[in-house]
Parts: sequence; structure tokens; C-alpha cells
Amino acid sequence: MSHEGIRMISREESELVAKTEQPLPAAAITPAKVKIAITEGTGVTITWKDGRESHWTFPYLRDACPCATCHEEREQTGRALGEPKPKTTQLLQLYTPPAKPLSAEAIGRYAIKFKWADGHESGIYSWDFLRRLDEGALPVKVAR
Repeated sequence: MSHEGIRMISREESELVAKTEQPLPAAAITPAKVKIAITEGTGVTITWKDGRESHWTFPYLRDACPCATCHEEREQTGRALGEPKPKTTQLLQLYTPPAKPLSAEAIGRYAIKFKWADGHESGIYSWDFLRRLDEGALPVKVAR
């Protein structure tokens, strides 16, 4: 019997995965107020209907992009959600501006999408994803 494709995980990781699969109450994933401070460049603040307030900086959200391309890149490099890409070791470092969206748009009643200054715009940040990201209820690091 082959065990290819079977990955052994710790009890803690198993509990975290189980937690991410449990549905959240509607009030926990329904925003009462959303503030996207593009002009100020400070990030996103959501007040949820259950009273909790969540805040993320734009660089953190860009590095936690949920799109398939970014997810696969994090899987290959072992980067955590929200963890910045490592800087290249060059003699002359090139300046890279901090991540900032050019625009943000609502996707139906369930998500938000950013058009980032670096040209990336395929990530759809669902309310469920953002709430779980805030609570640390997502698998942060993908095992290599």
C-alpha cells in the first residue's frame, strides 16, 4: 500500500484545519462598517455586526492575497499569509514602494477586491476570509 500524497500533521495543525472548516455565525462575517483608507494609505478597518473590529495594513493584505497564484507562490516558498517576500540580496537594492491599492470595489455582498499598484488584481477577499485572517483561524504557513 502506497502512502504517496498522505501528509502527516500535528494535533495543533489538525485542530486549526477543523476550526477553519466550521461555519462562522452570520454576524461574525457581516460587516456593519467598512473603511478603506486608500488616500491615507493606512489600510482597511472593518467593524463586524457582532461588535468586533478588525484592521489590516495594505502591505499585509497584499502579502495575504487569497488568489491561486499567490497561494501557490506561498506554498512553494513556505511563506506565511501576510509575510512579505524576502528581499533579494543585491549589492544595490532597488526601492520597492509599499503595497497600496489604486482602487477597491465590492464584489457582491460577500467580498472586496483591490487593484494593487503593482498591477495585481485577481485576489478576492471574502468577508469570511478576512474575519478568519483576523482571528488567526487560517492555516498561516503551508508545509512544504
